[in-house]
Amino acid sequence: MKRIWILLVLVMVVALVAPAGHQKTEAQDKIVIYMQMGGNEGDPSVLARTTGARAAAEALGIELHEQYSGWDPQTMIEQFREAIAAGPDGIAIMGHPGEDAMMPLVDEAIAQGIIVTSGNNPMPNIEAKYQTLGFGYAGADLYQGGYLTGTAMIAAGLQAGDKALVYDIWHQESRSVSSQGVFDALVDAGLEVEKLDMSNEVDTEASLAIPVLVAYLEANPDLKAIGTQHGNITAVLPQVLQEAGKAPGDVIVGGIDLGPATIAGIRDGYISASFDQVLYLQGFYPVQQIWLTKNYLIPGLHLNTGVGTVTPANIDAIAPLIEAGYR
Repeated sequence: MKRIWILLVLVMVVALVAPAGHQKTEAQDKIVIYMQMGGNEGDPSVLARTTGARAAAEALGIELHEQYSGWDPQTMIEQFREAIAAGPDGIAIMGHPGEDAMMPLVDEAIAQGIIVTSGNNPMPNIEAKYQTLGFGYAGADLYQGGYLTGTAMIAAGLQAGDKALVYDIWHQESRSVSSQGVFDALVDAGLEVEKLDMSNEVDTEASLAIPVLVAYLEANPDLKAIGTQHGNITAVLPQVLQEAGKAPGDVIVGGIDLGPATIAGIRDGYISASFDQVLYLQGFYPVQQIWLTKNYLIPGLHLNTGVGTVTPANIDAIAPLIEAGYR
């Protein structure tokens, strides 16, 4: 009788341990992920995102396929189609093409059993539809981040009645949510604010913005502030001000991201505040999200990575991490 009880106990232990052991084996299997990174490889507005994604892939044993689009929405759509055709375990996308363009492709991917999540530019309707299947978001609250940047610009010395410019891709509503936050913050503080629309070509090659903005400054010598929420444009603004004959502090600049040129601009006093959306986490979290959903059926997590600005007051502490590709 005693042997029978011992046998029953052993059977129960095996039954309890086996599922956990099986789950662990699945968690260790190689997972294949395609991930949209945004601009061009190595760009200031992309580098830390790439670093974060690669770190997550290495830590979790994931085969990562990086996709760079030069921020072109149509390229993102084509890359999404290519990723679906490859049949990976997961795809991390960005919302720049808009939800109307991305929804059918997300439907197609999920119907094929592919886990889809997002970063950098949100798609709230798609997220609500597929959150239980792992569709999350890792990125800033774009409007709040822009408003925070505008508030930091005001704190740097702007006054009611000052003239300001906010430079963005205004003809693409999904691309200008963050800059609308900058615009509203400046307007709410009583500034006279103008919007200047940039072309898709300028967004891809920021050097094309330099003569445009220099000409604007020459035509508007009383301009007191320039705001933007595009990292590559932020990086060229110190050169713009120098070519227009402006000294540090003559024009208050608020931007986004933390590439080498932006760091130098902050240190030299040409850039007063740059929105810190922590791109490293925008790379790490989507990869981790797919891994968690694949192995443990974790629903999509909505993670706000943008909660601060980098200014001349804190740049020296953060700069070493930026230069190493982590911020």
